[in-house]
Amino acid sequence: MDKEKTVKRPDLGGGSIGGLVAKLALPAIAAQLVTLLYNLADRIYVGAIEGAGTEALAALGVVFPITLIVSAFGYLVGLGGAPIASMRMGEGRTAEANKVLCNALVMMLAFGAVLTVVVLTAGDALLVAFGAPGKLGNGIPEAIDYASDYLFVYGMGSIPVMLVIGLNPYITAQGRSVTAMFTTLIGAVLNIGLDPVFVFAAGLGVRGAAIATVISQAASAAFAAAFFMRRASALRFRASDMRPNLKIMLSVAALGLSPFIMTATESAVQIVFNVNLHMSTGGNEDYTAALTVMMSALQMVSMPLNGLGTGVQPLISYNYGAGKTDRVKKAVRTTTLAALVLSTSVWIVSLTVPQIYAAIFGAEESVAALVKQYTPFFMMGTVMFFAQMTWQNTFVALGQAKVSIFLACLRKIVLLIPLCFILPVMLGAFGVFLSEGIADAVAGVITALTFLFRFHRILKKREEKLNCDDENR
Repeated sequence: MDKEKTVKRPDLGGGSIGGLVAKLALPAIAAQLVTLLYNLADRIYVGAIEGAGTEALAALGVVFPITLIVSAFGYLVGLGGAPIASMRMGEGRTAEANKVLCNALVMMLAFGAVLTVVVLTAGDALLVAFGAPGKLGNGIPEAIDYASDYLFVYGMGSIPVMLVIGLNPYITAQGRSVTAMFTTLIGAVLNIGLDPVFVFAAGLGVRGAAIATVISQAASAAFAAAFFMRRASALRFRASDMRPNLKIMLSVAALGLSPFIMTATESAVQIVFNVNLHMSTGGNEDYTAALTVMMSALQMVSMPLNGLGTGVQPLISYNYGAGKTDRVKKAVRTTTLAALVLSTSVWIVSLTVPQIYAAIFGAEESVAALVKQYTPFFMMGTVMFFAQMTWQNTFVALGQAKVSIFLACLRKIVLLIPLCFILPVMLGAFGVFLSEGIADAVAGVITALTFLFRFHRILKKREEKLNCDDENR
């Protein structure tokens, strides 16, 4: 067993479950809310550009799928490796956990470099393929021209984005959720402050919003990387542990495939939405802008719930590794109750006062009318996000790669994308928005049934394995 560090850290294996859930989850939720604000800041500011707000807002909606793909690779490495590191620490094998971190860092840098090249060289082609309204090079400041400006600058920040998203879970894995929150907070505060400077004061418009984002992400990445060079971290950057280990990298990728699919398919869904809205409305930018507002509203419930689920992952993974299944059960029960309250609250707001989302973004009257009309249908399935987000993350925390991959594919690939092609044929643009609500509700029910069937079996199998190991010693 590795020698314990002298720095005091949360007692994941013995502290109060309720206290630990709050200690781990609240900063993680706050970090997700900060990330949400981070994302929304660009949309709020560019939506206020005089004479071009609708086109600029539509542009960010088109760029969003590509930025999600960049984020997905960060989640692949971060959320794939962090639960493994937590389990190894729970088993008392901290040296192996450190190798997981360092191999993950190598993966992040490699993915970041490749994505930088792809975005900078093929960005405009991707925008066209992703259903951007307007045409490049015609001298008219349409949505795709704004999108091209934003994407080129954003592409240069791919590595910092990768490091922020990828390293933060390894900070949380040590129970240092407050530090992880500050990693995100630094960038968010900086971005919110820089956005008006570059967008309005410097007159750079959409390009200025991208510059502010890249600078902010770089600051967050530097803070995260510095943490792993301090004594406060149980996991450290060590050159000897950065030697590529194929077994570790494959195990990280296998477990990380679930969050990767959830994020990457979000990108695919946005593309499908854009393409089908374009066909259903003849390229009406009001609908693209309204969709951007509704997708932002969806993030207002999904991101905090994801923060809750990922924040509690270290507690579940550590105790699962240590064989303390009663603590795992209690942690999951506590998390589920909190998620149910949160998802139900946002669901009620979305169905009763949907126009609040249009007001947040200062949408023009024509866009606001579409938001009010379609948001209740678009958001009607979000009440089941408590199951989709919480229990999906629980399976990842337990190292259950196969079932987590299935659930990750279910909502978007199996349900949402086919519905988004089928329903508009019968219902026009309404079918595009309705497809999200139906897919969310059905996926949530199936996730709940899968969890109720498998969860206790997984824990029982773990107990039997540990008992067998004890008998063989």
